Amino acid sequence: MEENKKENPDKSAESIPKVVTLSVEKNLPGTEILEIKNIEKGNDMEVHHHAHHDHGKKNWKSYFWEFLMLFLAVFCGFLAEYQLEHKIEKDKANQYIVSLYEDLKSDTARINKLTVYDNEKIAALNSMYACYDTVLKNMKATSCMGVLITHSRGNKGFVLADRTLKQLANAGGYRLLSREDADSIIVYENMYKAYLDFQTTVFQHAQDNVRNTLNQIADFKAVAPYELTTDNFAADTMGNVLNGPLLFTENKVLVNQWFNELSMYVRVTNGQRNNLAKIKDKAIGLILYYKNKYHFQ
Repeated sequence: MEENKKENPDKSAESIPKVVTLSVEKNLPGTEILEIKNIEKGNDMEVHHHAHHDHGKKNWKSYFWEFLMLFLAVFCGFLAEYQLEHKIEKDKANQYIVSLYEDLKSDTARINKLTVYDNEKIAALNSMYACYDTVLKNMKATSCMGVLITHSRGNKGFVLADRTLKQLANAGGYRLLSREDADSIIVYENMYKAYLDFQTTVFQHAQDNVRNTLNQIADFKAVAPYELTTDNFAADTMGNVLNGPLLFTENKVLVNQWFNELSMYVRVTNGQRNNLAKIKDKAIGLILYYKNKYHFQ
């Protein structure tokens, strides 16, 4: 009997309802509260599953919106930087145009003065035909040659105001300008280069010929001192007055050569004047173009 009592526990204890509760609570992402109730009475078991809502867990929509917001922020920053850079370049281009506009006005003013100088030179040198007849008749009647020498021994060439052109070339400024503006500037600059090439080749050659032949026929003591005047462009040429007969030699071949070279000099001077007129017309056209386009005063 006693052994049976040991092997068989008191059945009255079995009649007491037992509730076994297993709870797991962790404050970690993805954890859940699992509650198991074992109710022996009636052999029923209840399992309660409580989902823990994890606010840190993200679905694909959340990642998509975050990516979209980040992309928009970066893109807007890029647009703002691009607009700022574009404005800076536009302002710089306008500065180039304003500077060039002032250079063009300076160019036209100097061309006007040089044109007056060339007109006076050509008008004076056109007297060489009558002078030639006079000298050949009397080799000592050379006073008329003074005017010819004055207007054939010196020249004033046109120098372009190129401060803006140098900036455009050295700083890569042409890329900032519109195509029409850049092309118009290049055409103007090429016209000046053509003029400069004419000056350093054809004109200079004619100038040297006249000077060299004159040195062979002119008497040193007959040449008057230089006239230093401020009201004309002949300030660095000899005066009109000769101290006696000019010719050191009566070699008519050399005298004839000098007059022939003088005739060629007049023609190239006229060509120089025409080239300047073309540059002036182009400069005036550009001034009007920029004035209308950019509303300059």
